[in-house]
Amino acid sequence: MKKVWSLMGVVAMTLLLVSCNQKKSSGVEGDWVQLFNGKDLADWTVKIKGYDSGDNFGNTFRVEDGIIKVRYEAYDSLRGRFGHLFYKDEFSNYKLRVEYRIVGEQSAGAPGWAYKNSGIMVHGQRPETMEKDQEFPTSIEVQLLASDSLVQRTNMNVCTPGTNIVMNGQLTLDHCINSSSENFYGEDWITAEVEVRGNEVIHHIVNGDTVLTYNQPQLDERDATFAKLIELNGGDKMLSKGTISLQSEGHPIDFRKVEIMVLEAGNPK
Repeated sequence: MKKVWSLMGVVAMTLLLVSCNQKKSSGVEGDWVQLFNGKDLADWTVKIKGYDSGDNFGNTFRVEDGIIKVRYEAYDSLRGRFGHLFYKDEFSNYKLRVEYRIVGEQSAGAPGWAYKNSGIMVHGQRPETMEKDQEFPTSIEVQLLASDSLVQRTNMNVCTPGTNIVMNGQLTLDHCINSSSENFYGEDWITAEVEVRGNEVIHHIVNGDTVLTYNQPQLDERDATFAKLIELNGGDKMLSKGTISLQSEGHPIDFRKVEIMVLEAGNPK
């Protein structure tokens, strides 16, 4: 009898281990999934102002040595040709983690405010819905910023191209709002995380520290894209999902990791 129970225990343990392994490999909440394969830009689409969706003018976004690099050798002058690299899918509830570093010299003709400046766009419109000469996708921008002797500013501030957010219970129409982060100097790799909970709350986290929180991302009625996007959003100006994109704004930047953890809806922190 003892041998039978022992055998049953072994079988039960085996089934439990198989079940756990299946959960780990099924992409359920808790798994980090790589959006960048380290080899090429498969599953990503480029949209640069003045060019059609899919036209990677000047090889602005390229993969070298397992890193997504944003470079401007082909630009005589930037002339407002801001660009974005869109992942193929839309997401609603998730954590996004990006490792990046801002490097080198700013492109000729780039505006002063774009010095050591790039970004991650979340809850964004799809690239094919953008106008050819549209500078930025309507989205929430998580700014990726660096400081030096010429400029000092916090990192992972928020900007709102075509959108608005709620902070401390109040709708804010400010285009950009600073975070509480320290200043980041040099060209070290930085870990930026964004926790997005649908239309409820968004957190900005840098190197493990939460530096900004806001609520209810929504379309801005004052923006030229509002009429088109509210129709595509089923008549609702509140944003509960959207694209994720990486920015080219005139200063070279490297991304060596882009990964996502899909979260269950509800229970926002």
